Amino acid sequence: MEFDASKHKCTIVIDNDLPTGLAVNAASVIGISFGKNIKNLVGPDMKSINDFSYPGVIYTPLPILKARGYYLHELHQIGEKDEDIYVMPFSSLAQSCKTYDEYGERISSVNSENIELVAIGLIGPRKKIQKLTGNLSLFT
Repeated sequence: MEFDASKHKCTIVIDNDLPTGLAVNAASVIGISFGKNIKNLVGPDMKSINDFSYPGVIYTPLPILKARGYYLHELHQIGEKDEDIYVMPFSSLAQSCKTYDEYGERISSVNSENIELVAIGLIGPRKKIQKLTGNLSLFT
């Protein structure tokens, strides 16, 4: 299925026990991955009246929410079973690696059930994403 931000709700859910620096890192990594994979997420570049260029920004709201770690796993399982939902999990394992090669080696040797998630990005039909995340608070 092709996911289109103009037609779907986007959100990022962060483990509420994650320290601020790691939470910001997790949200930025998921946001960059969304930008790479999701159609119509980022708008065109803009110019100011005096011709300064400003890169395109996200078209749709992207709330950053918080939840307990176990709920991130629930969201991951639900999203993986639903073809209408795009899931972008982000693990503590990824945050602990110094290089992308190290990440590849380590993640490929672990069963996904044993990978601790620290954040997850979700994109899908508004009603489905709202049902999954509507009771969560904003990450502050």
